[in-house]
This record gives sequence, C-alpha cells and structure tokens, in this order.
Amino acid sequence: MEKTRKKVITESIITFIFFSVIGLVLWQTQGHSFFLYNFAYIGFAAGFGELLFGILPRDKKVLGRKISQLMIGIYMLGVLGFLGRENMQIEGFFFYLLAGVFSGPVLHYLIAKIGGTLLFGRGWCGWACWTTMVMDFFPWMKPQNGRLKYWGIFRYIHFIVILALVLTLWYNYEMQDFDKHPVIELNWLIIGNLAYFLVATALTVILKDNRAFCKYVCPIPPLMKIGSRFSIWKIKIIKENCIECGLCEENCPMNIKLLNYMNNNQRVLSTECISCQQCVKVCPENAVKYTKGYDFGFKEHINYLDKK
Repeated sequence: MEKTRKKVITESIITFIFFSVIGLVLWQTQGHSFFLYNFAYIGFAAGFGELLFGILPRDKKVLGRKISQLMIGIYMLGVLGFLGRENMQIEGFFFYLLAGVFSGPVLHYLIAKIGGTLLFGRGWCGWACWTTMVMDFFPWMKPQNGRLKYWGIFRYIHFIVILALVLTLWYNYEMQDFDKHPVIELNWLIIGNLAYFLVATALTVILKDNRAFCKYVCPIPPLMKIGSRFSIWKIKIIKENCIECGLCEENCPMNIKLLNYMNNNQRVLSTECISCQQCVKVCPENAVKYTKGYDFGFKEHINYLDKK
C-alpha cells in the first residue's frame, strides 16, 4: 500500500517546519529576518513537492518533484543569484568562505550541500538543482544506455580546476574583496550558468540522458558524496515484496544496480542516489520505500555501458 494521505501531509508539514526552524535560529543568531523568509519558502517548496509526490497517482508523481525543483531552483538562481547579485555557484562559495563572509552562497552550501547530505543524501540534486530542473523536462529521465565508465572523473577534474582558479585569483590577483563587486559576481554567475546549461543540454541530447551533466561534469557531487554516504534517509527495497521485475533499475536515472543492495540485505548505499524516488514511483508491488536509518557503505553498484 502507498503512504496514507494523513502520513504524507504530516511529513510535508514536518519538512516545512524543519526548514523554518533553521531560518528562525539564523534570524535570532544573525539578526536578519531574511533568513526566516528564505528558509520558510524553501521548506514550503520542498514540502509542497513532497505532498504532491505522495498524493498524486503513480503516473503523475514526478510532477511533485519537478514543481519542487522549479520553485527552489528559480528562487535560488533568479532571486538570490541574479536579483541578489550573489554567485550561488561553487566558486562563489569558495570566495566567500575564504573571505569569512557569512553570505548566501556559504549558507547554501553548508546547509544544503554539505550538512544536509547527512540527512537527505544528494536530495538537492533530485529535488532542487536549477540545472537539472531544466534538463528533467527532456524525455530521457529513463537512461537509454548504461553509464559511461570512467567519465565521472571529469567531475573531480572540474572541482579541482575551479578550486585552483579561485585560489589563484585570491592569492595572486588579490581578489579578497570579491564580495564587494556585485557586478563581477553577477557576470560570473551569468556566464558560468550559460556555460553549464549549454554543456548540460548538449550532453543530454547527445547521450539521451537527462542526468548526463550530473554524472559526468557537475563539480558539486565530489563535495556531496562524502556526507551522503552516511545519510539518514535512503532507499530501501523490501525483499519479501520484490518480484525482481527490474523496473526500478531500468528507470533509475543514475544507473544504480538497486537489486544488488537488496540482495545484500542493505539499503541503497550508493552515493550516486539523488533521492528522486523514480524507483518508488515505478515499482508495481510497492516494494521500494524511502526510509530513515543509520548505515553506510563504500561499495558502488553501478550499471556501466560496458559491464552488463
């Protein structure tokens, strides 16, 4: 049976309260009411998406996640980024962190992409990322082929290049006052995101895979994978209910061999899981659940193109 309507509503309210409490604490400690409005909105968007995912029919559930992505992604990129003129990309985080400035990028990364992974793993990637909020409107959420082995190394190379660039500009070109130049930040944000969207679109179309950018190029996963290994919320397949039809694996946008974890009596411990819950949506026996618990593992079971 699917979650009862009452349970779904309760969990969506808890999500809203959770983020609102973060905003309230920051408001009281930092002295800015903006924190309360900011996190209350994010909590509402996440909770609303969670509510829709829970109550909509199976074939419509993905709308809940997409609406959450749009509400959070547009707000983060459009309002905080373009209108607020803060570089919400990873280089903005590095610059502000070096400056010791408690700004939007630092707050966002510390809560959503570092601390938050200990709770929700890479849920940000599945429910809030502003790049994939666009890519997920392409028709290839279900991968057409296995994953390209070794291509994931480009994510780490990208991460290292960005960090090296920031450190070079910071120490050799005296960009310690990066936060005092909103025009530079805005231009960097615009150019950087245009490049990301162009690359993401090209990869999506060429590989027929909505998550190609996430798998092979995005510099954020190397940061998120550390905490997500220990996340409290993970996918679990109930072996007694599973008929091993393989639909969950066929529809996993990250090419995870979900049944391997089930056969090992484990929850899905892969740090590639983005908590999109496509597997939950397609399971005909309701054997796939999004559960909380305490576990971790280091073995990645991935369906690669050259390894069936």
